[in-house]
Amino acid sequence: MKVFEGIENFGGISAPVLTIGTFDGVHVGHQHIIRQMNNEADKIGGQSTLLTFHPHPRGVINPNENEFKLILTLEEKLEKLASVGMQNVIIHPFDRTFSSLSAQSFIEQILINKINAYHLFIGYDHRFGNSREGDIDLLKTYSKQKKFKLTEISAVEVNQINVSSTKIRKALISGDITYTNTLLNGLYCVSGIVEPGMKMGRTLNFPTANIGKIDKSKLLPKNGVYAGKITFDNQIHNAIFNLGIRPTVQSIDNQPKLEAHLINFNGDLYGKSVCVFFQHRLRDERKFSSVTALKNQIRLDENLARTLLCSH
Repeated sequence: MKVFEGIENFGGISAPVLTIGTFDGVHVGHQHIIRQMNNEADKIGGQSTLLTFHPHPRGVINPNENEFKLILTLEEKLEKLASVGMQNVIIHPFDRTFSSLSAQSFIEQILINKINAYHLFIGYDHRFGNSREGDIDLLKTYSKQKKFKLTEISAVEVNQINVSSTKIRKALISGDITYTNTLLNGLYCVSGIVEPGMKMGRTLNFPTANIGKIDKSKLLPKNGVYAGKITFDNQIHNAIFNLGIRPTVQSIDNQPKLEAHLINFNGDLYGKSVCVFFQHRLRDERKFSSVTALKNQIRLDENLARTLLCSH
């Protein structure tokens, strides 16, 4: 997959089969669009191309919305786009100047003159341009003038519910990791680096890897205990994850921490880059009456995790 930093650097692609959007999550709806684009590109000798934006437009237009988080970091998004078959990605900086571009200017200056789109695939509800004035009807006007071919994409449904990045965010915030993974067509992941911690896990005979340096823009699931996979150095291990403030042992700064206990693993992970894949939610985080009670619960968590992970 080729990545172009900015529209001005895009070129050398014949008959771009284009779509536009942030594609946060690269969920099943996005994957459906990419498959259709690649089928069309194969027919005409073109290449599938995504015009996406960084930073996320929502954070630029609503700068006071501090709680807005991303399903995928930019690096994760590019990796997933490549894995599902996207051939080209244009990452254009999104700022106030760009957001003030009228919908008509966006079509004429960007889509036609700079990208030279041959065929545009766009969601039925996609809006663009200053004050989101552009819509599918405006694009149809240009398509009728034979400026580009146009395919309107209907919503993709899972269990009779339209898939969207917003629904995935709500599922993560509520702790519904199963539904999240269904909409993503894969396991939700969080990347970070293993750092030294309080070493409390060792005193419980359940040593944990403390995962830090998580991208601040990344949306974390609801606090709780999860089972899933952890990867590092091309290795994959089953693991239990605790995400939260560790109320029984008292967190120093009361900020959520992500810890991983690797099942049947002995080794030093300090400094390693890891990816945590959330597969099952086991329970809410809660305060126990004693460290012994916590230890007994962790043992139960591990047994349940072994059962769930072995069944997949």
